[in-house]
Amino acid sequence: MTVVRGGQQYMVVIGTNVPKVYDEFCKLADVTAQEAVEDEAAAAADGALKKKLTPKEVFNNILGYMAGCMTPMIPVLLAGGLISALNSIFGPGLLNLYSAESDIYILFDFVYDAAFYFMPILVGVNAAKQLGVSPMLGGFWGCILLSPDFMAYATSGEPFTVFGIPAVTSSYSQTVIPAMISVYFFSLVYKLIKKYMPDVLTTVFTPLLSVLICLPFILCLLAPLGTIVGNGISSGLLWFGNATGFFGIALIAALWEYLVMSGMHLALMMPMLSSFFETGILTGPLLSGNFATWACFGVALGAALRLRKVNRDESAGDIGAFISGIVGGVTEPTIYGICLQHVRCFAALSIGAFVGGCYCGITGVTGYVMTSANFLSLLGFVGGSTANLVNGIVACVISCVAAAVLTYFFGFTKDELEAA
Repeated sequence: MTVVRGGQQYMVVIGTNVPKVYDEFCKLADVTAQEAVEDEAAAAADGALKKKLTPKEVFNNILGYMAGCMTPMIPVLLAGGLISALNSIFGPGLLNLYSAESDIYILFDFVYDAAFYFMPILVGVNAAKQLGVSPMLGGFWGCILLSPDFMAYATSGEPFTVFGIPAVTSSYSQTVIPAMISVYFFSLVYKLIKKYMPDVLTTVFTPLLSVLICLPFILCLLAPLGTIVGNGISSGLLWFGNATGFFGIALIAALWEYLVMSGMHLALMMPMLSSFFETGILTGPLLSGNFATWACFGVALGAALRLRKVNRDESAGDIGAFISGIVGGVTEPTIYGICLQHVRCFAALSIGAFVGGCYCGITGVTGYVMTSANFLSLLGFVGGSTANLVNGIVACVISCVAAAVLTYFFGFTKDELEAA
């Protein structure tokens, strides 16, 4: 659709067919997908060694590491979240088609629990892939943190030691930060031991010694520290929401797509995801991106309606952008195909998102399910009261309609309309 240059990188905007294009690219380049990932990781590591680490570079590396750990989990979380939404819609909470004691309700409930309870294992696998160690060893650390016997100490509060060192026991289910920190530390130890271990012994003794050395550091220090960091993130975002009220939610919503264009949305998105994993709900600023997305849908719709009598080809493209957004959850065609060509549409986008964010903050909307960024995002408000569901839908519709109306009447200059 377009090519965007940022810094020393080029982003090719494709739309909804990225997996197909990626597979075809790997065929043309004569590499497997795994080889491509490994080459990218090796190049990134080599570049990191040659590049001077500035505070900005360190910050970007941390965000990139967090994103690499959590982004691959999104399909699992979407599936689990939407299955929970089915229980909320068809179960006793809304339509009451089956009871909370029915097998179907219990089945959906433990599928949802599986998606979120075992997150440390999923994070461990993803972290290890990025750090160049066996993904199974990364997942193994997630298993250690979730070991039933270890979790029993956290539940009972009984003291526990690791090689005589007191360990702070707590529940690590539904958390991500402890696993991220733990696997990172383990990778450093593992690579150091592997460097000096004879090849004939490395298969057995490198994993063994690495785990034994890391156990006291991780269970006594790093994993508890990760819990503290995760709780601090959740508390900080909650404080921000309470301190700024509806205005803070609306402001983040208005700026969200600009953050996406610059890549800085990761600075908010990763802590937001961590907070959701810790608390199980989305409130205040955690919901801001929803309304920016729906405002994007509105811009595409307003542009299509405005240009349908002026330029049918461009109007058809805008309809395509609207469909790819509301059905596929892809907003790049709107951002790069409409707003960058007609800059007034950016104002419509921001105002639409701001208005929806205001309504969300004033009515205290809460999200309970992580969904995709298309029309299914409306299901994210299922799980609380009926009023919460209604207000969540209204906030999204307000963003869409406001952006569409503003785009239709003010999104194009006279010269742009004449040129079209």
